[in-house]
Amino acid sequence: MFPIRDHNPSGRTPYVVYLLLAANILIFLANLGIMEDPRLLSRFYFDYAIIPARISDGSGWETLLTSIFLHGGWMHLLGNMLFLWIFGDNLEDEMGHLGFALFYLASGIGAGLIHVVTAPGSMVPTIGASGAIAGVMGGYLLLFPRARVDILLILLVYFRIFSIPAFVMLGVWLGFQFLGGLSADPDMGGVAYWAHTGGFVVGLLLTVPIWLKRGGIAFWNRTHGHPPHAEARYRLSPSRIPRVPRR
Repeated sequence: MFPIRDHNPSGRTPYVVYLLLAANILIFLANLGIMEDPRLLSRFYFDYAIIPARISDGSGWETLLTSIFLHGGWMHLLGNMLFLWIFGDNLEDEMGHLGFALFYLASGIGAGLIHVVTAPGSMVPTIGASGAIAGVMGGYLLLFPRARVDILLILLVYFRIFSIPAFVMLGVWLGFQFLGGLSADPDMGGVAYWAHTGGFVVGLLLTVPIWLKRGGIAFWNRTHGHPPHAEARYRLSPSRIPRVPRR
């Protein structure tokens, strides 16, 4: 189940989202050459990735920032940039350019700190914008819980697009991260589930002042949890999940 777009237009050009997309892509491309050299890659990760044991010992604090702009492969990069593209412009619209930039970095740093707290002795390098983007998703959920998100659902050979409220899609995503955090061993590497969960919560909490400024519950009542702008409509209409015949 992949989100491909939302129906929430932005009222201003999301320059910060564009800059973040460009920065992540260019940094990834600039470092492609070292991916095939284990020695260089190990040194690169030691210098710029979060290694919880280093931070627990009082060094490497700068990696809480540098790690946000690193990715381990094409799918890692493209998946994160897709989520940033879908959900980031609306928060930048509400927070302003500078406010959104600070929010994004704070969410990423907060997610990294939560990862360190949950695995303080781990020597596994951790990279990716996922924690910061999880913060964006948390803020989006608070401000636009019923905004429609188009989902690409893949069931075996069937591909269908249909719309669901943002709170369903984001709630399911958060649930998977939480369950993954309970079952995974952070010292063994893999997905940093607690960084995702923590970034989501940090982003949601950082968005509370804006939500309250808009009126809190009254803002939801006024917009019915939908975007403050007129919803975008697409030519490709939502599709029902097909019924698979039995043989």
